[in-house]
Amino acid sequence: MGLAPIFCLRDPKSMGTVAEVAEMTLSGMGFELVDARSSGGGRFLTVFIDRPAGGVTVDDCADVSRQLSRVFEVEGIDYDRLEVSSPGLDRPLRKAADFERFAGNRVDVKMRTPDATGRRRFAGLLRGVQDGVAKVDVDGREVALDLGDIDKARLVPEL
Repeated sequence: MGLAPIFCLRDPKSMGTVAEVAEMTLSGMGFELVDARSSGGGRFLTVFIDRPAGGVTVDDCADVSRQLSRVFEVEGIDYDRLEVSSPGLDRPLRKAADFERFAGNRVDVKMRTPDATGRRRFAGLLRGVQDGVAKVDVDGREVALDLGDIDKARLVPEL
């Protein structure tokens, strides 16, 4: 799939990427890795987590932070600061399963390449995904968006 990959910071002492280690740890705790980012030359790590049912609490973030800190130490992943957060109301959609799970919600999608009319941004109601194509109702018509060509996709919060 062509969606922007979750960062893969490879530490020279680590056997795998930070994202791989985080994803494995989180799945064992009942969470999913939504996104992971590094800044400051890889010294600051931010991990966004979600739970398929029920969302994420502040206590969940603290528990995950403690667990990831221990695992990263064992794996030899060197960093100065780790931040664990929920993905927020405007949660990014990265995997095909995200597009299926959030069908019925409003989304904002930015494509890498424009369509035949030159349009790259699509906002509308997500209908789901099938065979690598997201279906979105935009201005009263269904638009098929190839997951491999999506640059960014986010939920649009309805307040």
